[in-house]
Amino acid sequence: MPDYNDQIKQFEDELAKMQYNKRTQHHYGLVRAKIARLREEQVKRSSGGKKGEGYSVKKTGDATVVLVGFPSSGKSTLLNTLTGAESEVGAYEFTTLNVIPGLLEYKNSKIQILDVPGIVHGAASGRGRGKEVLAVMRTADLALVLVDVHKPEQLPALQKEINDSGLRLNQRKPNVKITKKARGGVSIATTVKLNHLDNRTVMDILKEFRTFNADVLIREDITADQLIDVIEANKIYIPSIVVVNKIDIVSEEELEKIVNKVNPDLCISADKKVNTDRLKDMIFDKLNFIRVYCKEVGKKADMDVPMIMRKGQSIKDMCEKLHRDFVTKFKYAKVWGKSSKFPGQRFLLNHELVDNDIVELHIS
Repeated sequence: MPDYNDQIKQFEDELAKMQYNKRTQHHYGLVRAKIARLREEQVKRSSGGKKGEGYSVKKTGDATVVLVGFPSSGKSTLLNTLTGAESEVGAYEFTTLNVIPGLLEYKNSKIQILDVPGIVHGAASGRGRGKEVLAVMRTADLALVLVDVHKPEQLPALQKEINDSGLRLNQRKPNVKITKKARGGVSIATTVKLNHLDNRTVMDILKEFRTFNADVLIREDITADQLIDVIEANKIYIPSIVVVNKIDIVSEEELEKIVNKVNPDLCISADKKVNTDRLKDMIFDKLNFIRVYCKEVGKKADMDVPMIMRKGQSIKDMCEKLHRDFVTKFKYAKVWGKSSKFPGQRFLLNHELVDNDIVELHIS
């Protein structure tokens, strides 16, 4: 069996020494493609064709947030502070050996928070239950990345493990379409100027993944790494929040240096509950929640208890959330709010709802 880790390390060392510029752009893209292909083969070999790797966690509530960090970053303490869950807390590493769920009830929403075992170096390749932890992240709606205030240097390593596992934090899927065909070679069309790729590099990266005949349409300026992500088609794109924890045990001067180094979204003390309310607000906003109010026919809408939905969701999503039969029995809906041109406008299932819409469903 080939030693994938050695081969991957050799290529990564080569990239680390390479000065990236227009002249080296093509070679850089090819090496990145070789690394990605080796990782793909490594996963296939190590899994032995098995599926469903990871912890079994039943999803509940309106969204799921996973707490991820190296051991002893304070995830268990934060879970207890946010939700009142009873995750064991200890001043030593690897306290959490299973996934501990908690429920944050905030602004009428129910948010499931998952405390998973701490990630270790090499997690993406399987060390320290790393694959299982990262598999849980792939099912989450938001990743809360926790960094110990005394170990800010861990953040880049943590982000690398997450990236190597196939997760893309705070990114969106590149606007690229690849259509494989039986013959005719590779045809490339672009609607924008590409600054990091040329046709030769695109074609050679495709060949590395055994794609010799395809139509490629690129609608945005992308990198070689983004093209590889599209080819592999197995990446998960989720938002994230980077939080520095335990700020109560450092001076203001030390904290300022750490903030300049890490540039977190927020600094907190989970133990002393410093900025934890701000964190709840940030979680709510980052999940792109909207509030939709249900109205019964002939009655006023109940404006005290909204239904929590997500930006971009439609009347169909609302029906599915209320009852599994509502979609098949749906006739039309009346909508009051910013998504309608006039009060009580009629819409069908595909109508996209916005925050504070009032919806009256008509079901047969």
